[in-house]
Amino acid sequence: MKLGAFSISLAVKDIYKSRDFYETLGFKVFAGDIEKNYLIMKNGNALVGLFQGMFENNILTFNPGWDENANKLENFDDVREIQKHLKSNNIKLTNEADESTSGPASFALLDPDGNVILVDQHV
Repeated sequence: MKLGAFSISLAVKDIYKSRDFYETLGFKVFAGDIEKNYLIMKNGNALVGLFQGMFENNILTFNPGWDENANKLENFDDVREIQKHLKSNNIKLTNEADESTSGPASFALLDPDGNVILVDQHV
């Protein structure tokens, strides 16, 4: 199963302090809008999303169809196929993608420790 680019999305209290902290670790702003309270920071292949006031807990994020530079991949597993695979293996989803559609869609699930995993396809 090809899950695409991986990042962690952090629920931060102060996006300016968080940006400064991650810049000290060598991350650079890759995408986002600090005025809208979100930034995507990049260091090599590592991606960290900073989100202030958008969600309560940190989220593990996978983006089928994208590499770590947000470039579209030629070959990837569609989010709906990944979802079908997980459901056929009795994995409970907290929300689902509409399997009658194509293109961008997402679903979420919890790992055994309650960590949120978002599978979010943009293509």
